[in-house]
This record gives sequence, structure tokens and C-alpha cells, in this order.
Amino acid sequence: MTLLDQIQDVYARLQQKIQGRIQLPAFTRRWGTGLSSSLLIIFILIPLVFGFIWNNEPDPFDVIEHAASLSRQHNEDMVTGYITTATLIKVGDILLTKSGGYLSNDLMPPGLLMDNIPNWEFGVLVQMRDLARAMRNDISRSQSQSVEDKDLIIAEPQLNFNSGSWMLPATENEYQKALQALTRYLHRIADADQQDGQFYARADNLSDWLALIEKRLGSLSQRLSASVGQARINTDLAGGPEGQQSTPTNKLIELKTPWTEIDDIFYEARGSAWALNHFLKAVEVDFQSILEKKNALVSLRQIIRELDATQATVWSPMILNGGGFGFFANHSLVMANYISRANAAVIDLRMLLSQG
Repeated sequence: MTLLDQIQDVYARLQQKIQGRIQLPAFTRRWGTGLSSSLLIIFILIPLVFGFIWNNEPDPFDVIEHAASLSRQHNEDMVTGYITTATLIKVGDILLTKSGGYLSNDLMPPGLLMDNIPNWEFGVLVQMRDLARAMRNDISRSQSQSVEDKDLIIAEPQLNFNSGSWMLPATENEYQKALQALTRYLHRIADADQQDGQFYARADNLSDWLALIEKRLGSLSQRLSASVGQARINTDLAGGPEGQQSTPTNKLIELKTPWTEIDDIFYEARGSAWALNHFLKAVEVDFQSILEKKNALVSLRQIIRELDATQATVWSPMILNGGGFGFFANHSLVMANYISRANAAVIDLRMLLSQG
């Protein structure tokens, strides 16, 4: 066979392969098809399994028991502010180390495809930021002219780092730095030899933090209630006859949450209530003398009671959005009811604390 004939033969064989005339052995085809199907099932099944496992909210913990265990571990006294600070650190640790870890900045499945827990994480984070800000600006300072705490100066801005940064730097690393700074602050307030670290449990400090909570709960309540859509009277300048605003707005405002965001707002509120519930239980102990003196302890416990109700099990596989007194439930309105009642109790508590 000449070289030209060999080239023509090779060309003919290539054409046959392209046209599918040369078939692989049957067992080879079956093996290849089975392997492809198995890999496809694995790549689909594994993210689904982990997504199901990671889509569970963390269980609550006993703030007093946790602080007592921590104090025994480090041979420290549970001084004023110890439980609140230890609770803030524990909530942050759960945020980063719960099942699946921190999911808000995930770029790969299943975290990339999940939205309930990431929104829950954001609700927790907002409450952590508010408490850290209150501790830095008020609770750790004896007066407005006093120096800020050296560790809270680090912790507060670190907690305000971008919640969705994947790397350079990663969000988890920045929040971990905040928890380390809070841990140093915790050990300093428990050390009698280090008087530069203080936690001042005063009525004005507690009232300033509650003012932040009041605004957060009020906003969440309005966003949850907008799930069904309703017309509201514009009350932006109510109580201020000479007040002005930058841009004129309609007297009647139409508000309705897009259906794609209904479950997002619900889980953000649920996460916010989960974290706030723990913080208030810690405050009940650290500010107990103040609350008893103001006869405000029962008001604080009412807030905790309402927040406890927000953590009831959601039996439905999805957040339902029935309207008014319709056939289906509206989980957002139920959550808004508890949040609104907690907010009303916060307002009452602030009034009691402001009384002489």
C-alpha cells in the first residue's frame, strides 16, 4: 500500500468515526453511561443534602450558664457586664461556626443557592453591630468626654465590615478579629488589676441602646406588614407643623413587598429577634439593680416573652403570604405582630428608665 493509499484509509476511518459508523463495545458504552449518570446524581444530590442540613437555625443557649462556664474556665469573677459581653461573643461565634459556617459570602453551591439562613445571619449581625456600637459609645464610658475603650475601638468597626466579602479579606476573618477584641475586653473588665476596662450599667446607657432597638424593630415591623400590600397615610412630618423634608411625597403611600423578598425579610426578622432575645436575657442580669429600682423588670421580661414567640417552629416548607383573613396563613403578619408588641414594650421600658 502506497503512502497515498494509507492517508486515504486514515481519512476514511475518521469520516466513519465522525458519522458514528464505528461503535465502541457495548460494555464500554454501558460503563461510560453509568459513570456519567452517577457523577450527575452525586453533583446534584450532595448540594441538596448539605443544603437541607445547613438550612437549620441554631438552637438558643442559656446566657447565664455560658457565662458561668466561661468564668470558671478562666478563673474570673462574673462582674457587671460579664454576661452581656460573653453573650455577644457567643452569638458571634455561633454566627461563624454553626452548621455550614458563615454562608452569606459563599460563591459555591449549596450556600450560593440558599437565602433563608444568609438573611437570618444578617439579622443577627445587625443586632451585634448595634450592641457593639452602644458598648463603644456609651456603656464602656463614664461620660461623653471619657476615652473610648481600646478593644471596642477595634471590635465595633470590624463587625461593620462588608458581610458578603469572599476574600482579600474574607468576612469571617474580619469578624473573628472583632470577637478577639471583645474577648480581650471581657478579660479586662473581669480583672481587678486592670481598671481601664469598664462596663457601666446605668439607666441612661441602657436607654440609649434601647433607642436603637426601637428603631430596628419598628422598621422590621413595617417591612413585614408590607407583605400583603396596603395604602398608608404619610406621617413623615407628624407632630412637626414647621418641619420640612428634602423631597415632597404623596399623602397616601402604597407599600408592598415583592414576592421574591417576603421570605428574606421574614428570616432577617427571625435572626434579629434570636440575637436580641439573648442580649436582653443577659441585660436582665447585668442591669438588674437598675431595672428593679425603676420597677421596669417586668417590662423587660415582656419583651423577652414576645421575642421568644418569634422563634416558634415554622412547619410550612415555605413562607406563606395569605392576605388578611384569607384561607392561607400569612407568616409575615404573624411575625410582625410579635415584633410590634416587643417594640411597644421597648418604648414602655424606655419611658420607665427616663423617670426619676
